[in-house]
Amino acid sequence: MDAQGRGRADDVDPADQWVLNPRTGEYELRLPPSAPQPAVPGPRRSAPRDTTEGAKGRRTAAPGREVPPQRRRRGTPPEEPAPGRRGRRPAKKKSRGRKVLMWTGGTMAFVVLATGVGGYLYLKHLEGNVTTTDVGDAGSSSFKKDEAFNILIVGTDKRTGEGNEGYGDKGSTGHADTTILLHVAKDRSNATALSIPRDMIVDIPDCPTTQEDGTEKIVPGSTGVRFNTSLGQDGRDAGCTMRTVKEATGIQPHHFMMADFNAVKTLTTAVGGVKVCVEHAVDDPKSHLKLPAGESQIEGEQALAFLRTRHSFGNEGDLDRIKVQQQFLGSLMRQMSSSDTLTSPTKLIKLAEAATKALTVDSAIGKVGTLKDIALELKKVPTKNITFLTVPVVDNPTEKVRATVVPNPSKAPQVFEMIANDISFTEVKKKEKKEAAAVAARLKGTKSDPDEVRVRILNGGAPSGSASQELNYLQLEAGVTKSENAGNAPEELKKTTLEYAPDQADQARRLADILGLSGSAMKPGESVTNSQGLPAMTLTLGKDFKGAGVKLDAASIETPEVEKSTADKVQCAS
Repeated sequence: MDAQGRGRADDVDPADQWVLNPRTGEYELRLPPSAPQPAVPGPRRSAPRDTTEGAKGRRTAAPGREVPPQRRRRGTPPEEPAPGRRGRRPAKKKSRGRKVLMWTGGTMAFVVLATGVGGYLYLKHLEGNVTTTDVGDAGSSSFKKDEAFNILIVGTDKRTGEGNEGYGDKGSTGHADTTILLHVAKDRSNATALSIPRDMIVDIPDCPTTQEDGTEKIVPGSTGVRFNTSLGQDGRDAGCTMRTVKEATGIQPHHFMMADFNAVKTLTTAVGGVKVCVEHAVDDPKSHLKLPAGESQIEGEQALAFLRTRHSFGNEGDLDRIKVQQQFLGSLMRQMSSSDTLTSPTKLIKLAEAATKALTVDSAIGKVGTLKDIALELKKVPTKNITFLTVPVVDNPTEKVRATVVPNPSKAPQVFEMIANDISFTEVKKKEKKEAAAVAARLKGTKSDPDEVRVRILNGGAPSGSASQELNYLQLEAGVTKSENAGNAPEELKKTTLEYAPDQADQARRLADILGLSGSAMKPGESVTNSQGLPAMTLTLGKDFKGAGVKLDAASIETPEVEKSTADKVQCAS
């Protein structure tokens, strides 16, 4: 547009401010400049004009300076490109930095953008859109890029904005309607999204909350209540929900992200809709959802209806609704990683604005730099290794009329333990650091038979009872019958170690193979005397111990029989 048609600077579409830099393949934010200022104080001088034929009206460069080409006025045909030059813009390069990972489920949404998406000034503007909550010591005080991390993603049933009168409970303060505990592995090879049913019975601990006037109020805990009351009820904030998750699962959430109904509508509209699939046509008068059988593209109100309906799929219960939400999440992530959204400045601007305005996060991650760091870590996880599953539950045995559920005592503990121990629910290849040749050589050579291995087991930082559990595994399943429990080690260790004498190297290699020990975990030294007066090796279980029978070099193990899905698979709701 020419100067007269451009209007005020604040009327410019934000997408028009993004310019592709052909040298880097990145979009760069070019903000409108302020009023021109002379480089040197003093009166302005007109540029000399070239009065030769064909050059009237064109400014000429002062000696040693170049003048940008004159802009073409509206309505005039474009000039032919000079010989040897392209008449079209260079093709846009796809940038790794523009990948994003987006999560949204039911009334929850999570979007963070990586550095390739924009400049610092605009990201600071986005930061101003985000609402923060101080959760105290319920979470971490900072985000650590080199560690595994857990983000509690919460969607509330609070009614805000127009068109949401038909959803949620009237007058609700915003309960935890949809909750997903997102665990991202330390090596970023995998992630697990664990859905927590809102009707699961839990114990809610006492919860310190910060009031609007800055004072602290401790909300008393409750025993044997629905999980969704951990938020909103009696003034509980997201920190209370984080504490409840820790109490119920043993897994510590480090941060939280929360949104309400409007997030689904605005975010799905911003990306141009999300593909969903249903096995049978849907016509639900309660949620007003109408879909033909097969695939459909939904956004806005229709997307919210799809995620909120309880009467179109399965047994019309919350657990079946969770499955549909997980399928929606997988579809959304596939689209975000492959669609033209990532190369469209207009869509990215709309998405960034909608996402940040929809989010409430803990104070520790409310800064633009932290959101950027989270984005960069999340985009490293392959979609094929992102697992969706729900806390394994059974009907509440204390109820005659089935209304609530409780964790399945035979399956839920293993699920919680795997997440807490950073173990994937998908098969992934673990990246090993190269060890020095001398260290790696400790694993090479002959191996004794398991029944020839003599070892004493010490607990040097593993969970209580680990030594006895590992002993049972070695004797009953691995064939290491000449093993015994030697109690606690004199000090705690970060890493599990195996100390052995030179003449026990064959035994050490066999045990290393059984346990998945690296060469650096094997410590040549001295033998000890076992309870029978015979020389034995010493196995000290460190803080990295993942459980009896779980190899220390394992990134994944055989999982319990639970229903799960991955983000790369297309599924149809039924």
